[in-house]
Amino acid sequence: MEQETGDKRMKKYLIDTNIFIDHLKGKEPAKKTLKSLSEAGEVYYSVVTRIELLAGIREKEIEDVEYLLEIYKEKDVNREIGERAGRYMHDFFKSHALNIGDAIIAATADYLDAELITLNIKHFPMKDIKIKKPY
Repeated sequence: MEQETGDKRMKKYLIDTNIFIDHLKGKEPAKKTLKSLSEAGEVYYSVVTRIELLAGIREKEIEDVEYLLEIYKEKDVNREIGERAGRYMHDFFKSHALNIGDAIIAATADYLDAELITLNIKHFPMKDIKIKKPY
């Protein structure tokens, strides 16, 4: 559910790992995207994103990743997200080669009623989530 602030409802965004990777590489479109989304609403990421980022970096980059992630809200996997991810795997594993990480990220977006911000739209064949490619 979106939070109400006065007469406005706070929009929610779930950032996929690839946006954070681009930001850490210093890519301007990713930096601008994160800044504008932060100004427009609440920005979340899945615990899967933390795992993917930490798995793919060098030791000297850990501090940069931790600092970046501290700015935004992390959403852990709860029972409802796990069940939704399981349904997505059941529905899309064979037809779209959906992986568990993307299933959890999609289920998290659905659970939060957040727009999923990703560069990999085709990784998310679900029709019940809002998805946007920002650049």
